[in-house]
Amino acid sequence: MKRIFATAMLLIVGTAGAMAADLPQPMPPPPQAPAMYVPAVAPVYNWGGIYLGINGGYGFGNSNWTGGAASSGTFTTNGFVAGGTLGFNYQWDALVVGAETDLDYTGITGNGPAAFCTNCKTSNDWLGTTRGRVGWAVDRMLFYGTAGVAYGNIQANANGITNTSTEIGWTAGLGVEAAITDNLTARLEYLYVDLSSGSCTTACGAPPFAAQSVSFDQNLIRAGLDFKFR
Repeated sequence: MKRIFATAMLLIVGTAGAMAADLPQPMPPPPQAPAMYVPAVAPVYNWGGIYLGINGGYGFGNSNWTGGAASSGTFTTNGFVAGGTLGFNYQWDALVVGAETDLDYTGITGNGPAAFCTNCKTSNDWLGTTRGRVGWAVDRMLFYGTAGVAYGNIQANANGITNTSTEIGWTAGLGVEAAITDNLTARLEYLYVDLSSGSCTTACGAPPFAAQSVSFDQNLIRAGLDFKFR
């Protein structure tokens, strides 16, 4: 009896194994797609904030003395400039708007023709501006236009006598600025400055040289470094 039972079990196991071998095998899992490499994206530079800086450069322009029917004609003035800058920016996407003010010591001077008056000279030893700025940021570069108010002194000297007046005018220009670090930026800009005419009265002697009007306009090319506070 035991032999019959053992034989029957062996037949059942063998039959089950044969049937299992005939069943379809499961499909292998689909191959995994290789992981895509996503390069790290550098953060876009933020131009917003308050900044304080220094600037320096060169000015060149013209002056003209007139009085009654007499005129010196236009003669050149030029000299170096250097000073400080304070401003702020606000940024929406790539649009950057702001305002800044600067004050420069200048060594701008020029001499009028001797045929008009002896030793006529126009000088300027300080010049400031307060301007709005509108720019377009391309990550760490900023391209901008600027315009506003200019102010400074006009010194009219004739025959060793000087009349000095403080005048207000206007200025406009263009510039480009680059971020060196997150806080330090460098700029290069051009400004045109036109001050209201100064005057030369007692310094200019008898008519037709009395009550002179002395014009002053300059082209400024300046470089600067700004530290931006975050």
